[in-house]
Amino acid sequence: MPKAHLTHAFALNAQCEAGRSRSDWYDESVTGFVLECRSTGGKTYYLRYPDAAGRQKQHKIGRYEDISFATAKKAAQRLRSEVVMGVNPAAKKAEAKAIPLYAELAAMHLADAELHQRSFSTTRGYMKHILKRWGRTRVSDIDARAVAQWLATKRDEGLAPATVIKIKAIFGRSYELGMRWGIAGCDRNPVRGIQSKPLNNARERFLSTEEAGRLITAADRSRNPLLSPVVGLLLLTGMRVSELLAMRWEHVDLIGRSMYVPTSKTGRSRYVPLAQAAVTIIEQMQRIEGAVFLFPSPKVPAKHLTTIKHGWQTARDAAGLPGLRIHDLRHSAASFMVNSGVDLFAVGKVLGHANVASTARYSHLANDTLLAAVEAGAAKQAQPA
Repeated sequence: MPKAHLTHAFALNAQCEAGRSRSDWYDESVTGFVLECRSTGGKTYYLRYPDAAGRQKQHKIGRYEDISFATAKKAAQRLRSEVVMGVNPAAKKAEAKAIPLYAELAAMHLADAELHQRSFSTTRGYMKHILKRWGRTRVSDIDARAVAQWLATKRDEGLAPATVIKIKAIFGRSYELGMRWGIAGCDRNPVRGIQSKPLNNARERFLSTEEAGRLITAADRSRNPLLSPVVGLLLLTGMRVSELLAMRWEHVDLIGRSMYVPTSKTGRSRYVPLAQAAVTIIEQMQRIEGAVFLFPSPKVPAKHLTTIKHGWQTARDAAGLPGLRIHDLRHSAASFMVNSGVDLFAVGKVLGHANVASTARYSHLANDTLLAAVEAGAAKQAQPA
């Protein structure tokens, strides 16, 4: 075990001893600091030390050509101090290697979400934004300030505020799951504490009777034969479009005038009552042989239609209703019921709301109905006897 006073000059000129494949030169001042010289010409700095069990360990500091001698010696002094204090550099290095990249944590997150989340594909879509920026970063190296700045750039790129908030929530969820699972590096959630501006994402559009008529006429003229019954039933039932498109014939009871929704957005099943006009629409629909859904996929009848985007946009624009969302038909169905004098509790039951707060958004429509009632009463009183 040859010793030497390791210096920059010594390291520059040091060579493997003749007849050997490797020579280790131990520094006289820093215990365990070694310059390893190989017969191939390579040189590497190490710190060698005994662990708590007395076994010889070594920690690679760096190759001679990659770092300066001064840097190597400072690293050796620091590592030696850790050893004296009872820290095992090898174990510390192994622990650091055990910290996954965010891409690895994201894969675990998605695998968990796929087991129980109905909106798994949506989560996966939002996750792509995170992976593009942070996928190759170790989870312990992601800090709150950098995440906050990145989220701000997503807003500047034109993403909707609600989308940015959803991305933030999914990012934070990854760390919450990592902490629950004991994943190294997830003990600190960099997303927690990042402030978001208050979001008022409520966007309610209610069709008038005349607008609804124009839309139905445009849908009747659509090249997509399924668009007309979809629009008609959405306006008559207030169902979510995903619920209607996934409706099976076996869950339609025309005699009892109802449709059964096994699983809704709230996680609850419910029966949707059918007005006679809705029954008529369903009776007039052509049932394709082998189709189990009211709205089968044109390409695969055994599956249901998943989107009517193109036909919807064409009909909407033809009706002179630009910007109208298909979800607005659900709001419009509610408004027609409320303005007909139906109480909010009943409207909430029809729509499948989980709580009264969801139905409360239509309370102002009820007030309009009441106002019309008192105006009618006042007009009656004003009539001459």
